[in-house]
Amino acid sequence: MEFAVIQTGGKQYKVRSGGLLSVEKIKGEYSKGDKISFDKVLLVDNGKDTTIGTPYISGAKVDGEIVEIGRGRKIMVIKYKQKSRTGWTRNGHRQPFFKVKITSIK
Repeated sequence: MEFAVIQTGGKQYKVRSGGLLSVEKIKGEYSKGDKISFDKVLLVDNGKDTTIGTPYISGAKVDGEIVEIGRGRKIMVIKYKQKSRTGWTRNGHRQPFFKVKITSIK
């Protein structure tokens, strides 16, 4: 089974053709059903031989299609300062994400 390791959003992901991947929001205007390609490919393995980039493989590309655009669960952020008599503050945050279906590894 062929797989690759790509870098996007400051993180590295191991992807397979036909697999789903949830990544950070990507800069630019995208909508559901758009094609997207990742050119920062760190490693490609086709089952027989492995190609490792230094740091990226030139000419390698991973193509995908955006399946869903949304925001994750709410994460509560609590700040508390001991002995300050100011109490505590609470904020919520929902991180945006793209769900991408990998179509091909080239």
